[in-house]
Amino acid sequence: MSAVSIILSIIILSILVIVHEFGHFILAKKNGIFVKEFSVGFGPRIISHVSKKSGTRFSWKAIPFGGSCQMLGALEDEDDETDDERSFDKKSVWARMSVILAGPFFNFFLAFILSVIVIGTAGYDPARVTYVEPGSPIAQAGIQEGDVITKYNGERINFGREIYLSGYLHPITSDAKAIPITYVRDGKKTSVSVTPSQTKYYSLGLSYYANEDEAKLAEIVKEGALDEAGIKEGDVITAIGDTKIATGKELNQFFDSHPVTADPLTIVYLHHGVEKTTTVYPKAQTAYRLGFSYNLDNEKTGVGGVLKYSFAEMRYQILSVFKSLGFLISGKGSLDMLSGPVGIVEVIGTTYDASVSSGFLTTLTNMLSIMILLSANLGVVNLLPIPALDGGKFLLLIIEAIRRKPIPKKYEGIITMVGAVLIMLLAAVVLVNDVIKLF
Repeated sequence: MSAVSIILSIIILSILVIVHEFGHFILAKKNGIFVKEFSVGFGPRIISHVSKKSGTRFSWKAIPFGGSCQMLGALEDEDDETDDERSFDKKSVWARMSVILAGPFFNFFLAFILSVIVIGTAGYDPARVTYVEPGSPIAQAGIQEGDVITKYNGERINFGREIYLSGYLHPITSDAKAIPITYVRDGKKTSVSVTPSQTKYYSLGLSYYANEDEAKLAEIVKEGALDEAGIKEGDVITAIGDTKIATGKELNQFFDSHPVTADPLTIVYLHHGVEKTTTVYPKAQTAYRLGFSYNLDNEKTGVGGVLKYSFAEMRYQILSVFKSLGFLISGKGSLDMLSGPVGIVEVIGTTYDASVSSGFLTTLTNMLSIMILLSANLGVVNLLPIPALDGGKFLLLIIEAIRRKPIPKKYEGIITMVGAVLIMLLAAVVLVNDVIKLF
């Protein structure tokens, strides 16, 4: 974990926190609520200034992961029984709801703005079919290379990543039914139903982005061939046998021209910058497949497309968090899907190291892409109806609106305290898990 990754993480997380708390701050001011302190971080103050005009204290604190917008009369305020008309509790329930929701929605807005920059600069990944296996179910349904998928298994599709996410969260199993797919060819939409077929094949158990960046592994299947060979997520493949691999696109081309068979492969890869060589024995797999590949490369688009796909990017990131949480709660996922500050620093550092050799623009867009992901995550997580989070506070306000009277402070305090303890326990578990994954 380098100093650069730690500094970048502090900068990125601080920006996300400032935007989130600024949402609360702006709506509080609009509704006439006095903000006692606006702070980034927790713990002792490093830098602090009290505005002569508003009386608000602006602080930068020692622990950089978090922040607060402390309002007069809010539960965490020591003077919560004040009769000051500028108190949070003196405002209407609807005004307080707007203040609570502003933080998450400012994070969503930031995700949209950053998406405009990234897609305007690097483009987007249309869900274009790049390969159709002869005789496969997808071929029999009439889908061809070059067709663009717009709906897959009941979900609207804008990006190739969305097909990947759908397949990850809802893998095709032996009881698979026909999958509805809508595609566009020459401006004409066609809808078909494709029934997966059972296929025996050999697999290495990996996923990667087939782009111009280095061939970094995005995922390693547990107990798959690469996993058993000791290759980890984030490692970079540089050669297979006598073939040098410089980019994810070259890795994809290698597999297109050299389909994986039962024959072992000699793979050269970088693990945290250290070159290693290992022999990988592909595993025989039996699966239900459709028999096609789709695009994950970025393509440029016009101004209208940038705006359209930026909204789609924000939507995709938000829905991805909800879907992933549902996947985790259902028991299908594991704690490895969650990351705290340590995991975030590791991801940012790995992404920076992989991008820096490609130039400033690539590095910047990759950092902004991480910010889009984290901003959407921060917004969604804060909307969860858990006490101590914005969503928990919003739920209490809904109950107050239905009852037409506020929940007694002592009960609200107990509920919030229980929620805070549960969050701290979860954070501790995630921290330990992050450290274990790191080593």
